[in-house]
Amino acid sequence: MIVRATSSKLPRTLNLSHQRQGLRNLHSSLPLPPVPQPTPFVPDASTFLTLIGRQLSKHASKITTWESLFSLSSTQLRALGVEPARSRRYLLWWRDKFRRGEYGVGGDLENVVEGVGEVRVKEIPIGQRVKKVVVNTPPGVEERDVLDGKVDGRVVKGLKVRGAGTIVGSFIEPVKGTGGSVARLKVKEGMWEVRRGHKVHGGERRRKNVLSRIAARERGTLK
Repeated sequence: MIVRATSSKLPRTLNLSHQRQGLRNLHSSLPLPPVPQPTPFVPDASTFLTLIGRQLSKHASKITTWESLFSLSSTQLRALGVEPARSRRYLLWWRDKFRRGEYGVGGDLENVVEGVGEVRVKEIPIGQRVKKVVVNTPPGVEERDVLDGKVDGRVVKGLKVRGAGTIVGSFIEPVKGTGGSVARLKVKEGMWEVRRGHKVHGGERRRKNVLSRIAARERGTLK
């Protein structure tokens, strides 16, 4: 006699709810990833929330430590009043990026004083040619020392050199009298913000309904 497996008698919606709850329990039981070290440009939780934007800096009084920033769960963030859900998902997404060393502009600066990093153009010989790059140096160094190699600096991602030696990139503030070869980066609200896309026809959930209403309006049948 062959015994055939029977389908569950539970309603489909109840099955889905059990599956979701099981996933939540699984996620809550997993060990938390290690807390990454802060960087000179991002030394604390308040600066992190300011950089990633979407008005998350208003929650800085609730997320006061670096450890809590990288250890609070979505449920705990909701209890603290971080709403709506997409804001929590966005914060968790940026947390994971930061853990992987994926920063926005300025995140890799090593020489930062009171939230300001200085960058300048440096020429690097490569074979028979010279490549111009943007490096982060301590503030106030002499340009000659940089050109002679006496002062080393880390190449900054996200910034480029245009023309003879003008630094270009987001949120750059050129230093007067340098012709654009020296600039500063300051922590500002939303420097790393990834803006939400514009919903077309109400987004995926409402698109079918909205399109049908538009078609009905064009036919003159919508009351």
